[in-house]
Amino acid sequence: MSDLLRPHLRDAVEEIELQVRTHVLDAGQPLDGDYEHMVHQVISDTVRHFVDSLGRYETRGSELRVLFTRLGAEAARRGRSADLLQSALRLSGQIVCRRFIKDAYRFSWPRETLATLTDNLFELLGRAADAGAQGYARQQGLMASDRAHHRTRLRDLLLRDPPPAPDTLAAQAGAAGWTVPHTLAAVALPQTPQTPQAHPPGRVLPPDILPNWDQPAPYLIVPDPDTLGRERLHTLLAPFGSTGIGPTVPPSGAAISLSWARHTLLLAERGVLPSDRPVRASEHTALLAAAQAEDLIGTVATPLLKPLLALPPARRAPLLATLLTYLESGDNAVTTARRLSVHEQTVRYRLRRITELTGHLFGDPAQRLDLMLTLTWLVHVPPPA
Repeated sequence: MSDLLRPHLRDAVEEIELQVRTHVLDAGQPLDGDYEHMVHQVISDTVRHFVDSLGRYETRGSELRVLFTRLGAEAARRGRSADLLQSALRLSGQIVCRRFIKDAYRFSWPRETLATLTDNLFELLGRAADAGAQGYARQQGLMASDRAHHRTRLRDLLLRDPPPAPDTLAAQAGAAGWTVPHTLAAVALPQTPQTPQAHPPGRVLPPDILPNWDQPAPYLIVPDPDTLGRERLHTLLAPFGSTGIGPTVPPSGAAISLSWARHTLLLAERGVLPSDRPVRASEHTALLAAAQAEDLIGTVATPLLKPLLALPPARRAPLLATLLTYLESGDNAVTTARRLSVHEQTVRYRLRRITELTGHLFGDPAQRLDLMLTLTWLVHVPPPA
């Protein structure tokens, strides 16, 4: 039976290669020289192998598996779709079937010969498709594992102290398939009882975000967060619940951003900052600074604001809030009233009361900055009764 087909090998190879390249491969992405040669070689070897090994299934299956496994792996390495290989095989099968039917009429082949050739062809195509898919999937798995390894090294490199040299960072980013952004921000995530190295279910992230799920305090590295947009970033982080967004920094400042992101999340978990949504460190600079001096504030606030702190909490809280807002508003009672949603006369009454108790404490310019920082903390973290 092989002798019937051997004279037509060259014509079959040329027709299959032309149609596959025109309608499948080149139609999706032009071929470079190496891949073009490989495609030609696979088509030529497959057709010759089919003709030479008709009836010898064991040999044919083993050799074809190696051939198409390699082709599938190469397609994955080059970023081509797995569907292209399957489409090429289907088109090749159609071409060969048409040639079989035409030659059967031209050379008066017996019906059994045509049936045998067709059965062998579809068996070959099935084995080739399976081998190609396996090679493609295996190569993708290897590439994903390799890329994940490089991305983990990149993430850790970004947080190194001192920061990496730009050339070192660029080289590692290239290996990880990651474009070094102009800016980035770290996002501190709440601790979860997830199994180590397990991606939280249902939380799909854009591919350029570098996560760390392995630590007890997980986090994300988000490229160009301001370009991404506030609403999109908050929507992205919403499934995580309470999160702290560090300041936007150049890549060399990733560790600084993560540090302040974690401070922000800690205050949210204490209830000092909102705990039901993402919180930006850059919007709470004074409070974060005060938190770092919590012990100091607790020490100096007592003698400084002793008359106010001696009041019951229900009377003390509005006075502290009014004084802080008044100082923030440039000593403008009207603006203070609007920000507190109270009447202007209420503000003036409270200011008079504060003056009576403290002796016009807020009038001293030398104490103004310290007083505002202390009040910021006391308003958000009331002292115990």
